[in-house]
Amino acid sequence: MRIESVRATPGVSGFYVDDQRAIKAGATEDGFAYAGDPVTEGFDAVRQAGEALLVEVELADGSAVRGDCAAVQYSGAGGRDPLFRAEESRPVVEGPVAEALEGRDPRAFADNAAVVESLPSNDDRGDDDRLHTAVRYGVSQALLFAAARARRTTPTGVLADALGTTPATEPVPVFGQSGDARRRNAEKMLLKGVPVLPHGLFNSEAKLGSDGERLVDYLDWLGSRAADLGPEGYEPRFHVDVYGTVGELFGPPYDRAEVVEYFADLAAAADPHPIQVEGPMDAGDRAAQIRRMAELRDGLADAGVAVDVVADEWCNTLDDVRAFVDEGAADVVQVKTPDLGGVQRSARAVTACEGTDTRAYLGGTCNETAVSARACVHVALATDAAQLLAKPGMGFDEGYMVVANEMRRTLARRERANPQVAADGSGGGTR
Repeated sequence: MRIESVRATPGVSGFYVDDQRAIKAGATEDGFAYAGDPVTEGFDAVRQAGEALLVEVELADGSAVRGDCAAVQYSGAGGRDPLFRAEESRPVVEGPVAEALEGRDPRAFADNAAVVESLPSNDDRGDDDRLHTAVRYGVSQALLFAAARARRTTPTGVLADALGTTPATEPVPVFGQSGDARRRNAEKMLLKGVPVLPHGLFNSEAKLGSDGERLVDYLDWLGSRAADLGPEGYEPRFHVDVYGTVGELFGPPYDRAEVVEYFADLAAAADPHPIQVEGPMDAGDRAAQIRRMAELRDGLADAGVAVDVVADEWCNTLDDVRAFVDEGAADVVQVKTPDLGGVQRSARAVTACEGTDTRAYLGGTCNETAVSARACVHVALATDAAQLLAKPGMGFDEGYMVVANEMRRTLARRERANPQVAADGSGGGTR
């Protein structure tokens, strides 16, 4: 068995890309678009259509597997790679990437993925001379599916073998994202009993409230609706992303009484449901972000306020994740899959949390595709992540369907192949 060819076709992603800096600077909503000029390099508008590069790897038996190159909604922000352009990356995939992979054994996933990670970039991106994260991300997905095809196993099994992990035997809790339809989509999640919800997209003062009151009110409403709409015995975890707006509201230091009291109000509004807050501030660089996140986490712990803080901004690469974990700067780290490069790096980021008091949330972005979302399901299962983002898109139902069904198919296949594992739980899984 060998890799015969690697081809790429420009396509579309599941959402849009937004100039986060322009939005934070005051770009106003114009229907679904934003009025005003972009400020981040590479953007033609504050909001523009997302792009994907569809990678196809053909094997010697004539079969073909796929992976999709995609980047996060807020590209170029918080230390991330610049805006991804599919057409510009096509010759990279069909040129140096194809040349490096054609003729190789598809069963050797770890070796093949390492080859792609080592390829140099021809663009000017400062100290990082590797290929754009989106390219490495999409090609690695195709290589993962190729290895599974060639080995006649699941992608979960391929990753677990490469990392020496024991896969989960139960579904990883799925985290639904609501987009701006934070009430309607949250109600959809409650009806389906989604374990973690709703994200909420509190990315401006207008949404948070001038004193943060709109988030408090929203959590109070969410708790009431969970009681009204959730299935019997439903005990969801609330997870809201505030995109640094809490930091803009209060400013440092974040362990002072005023800040701690606000987080206590959030916990009270969410009660009895556990709550975690993502991206409380954006300190401008990794070192400062780690320092401020740790400061907030310590302040909450000292005051006995049961709110977990989630790292997102400036926590983009495998090294970043390790730094946040090592410094105890977060209760949860988001492993933002397109920013890590190859999927094997996302898997390593999850395992970096093992043996610590930090949990790994395998995230990503609404701006991905069904193919990349399916690949991430196998990363979550292989590493037994704490939670997994429902993606792509912002309609909720579609992304939830993609990841939940892929997870259930994979677990069912494993159970059929290893019935004793499912019977006694000897295959791992902590939930």
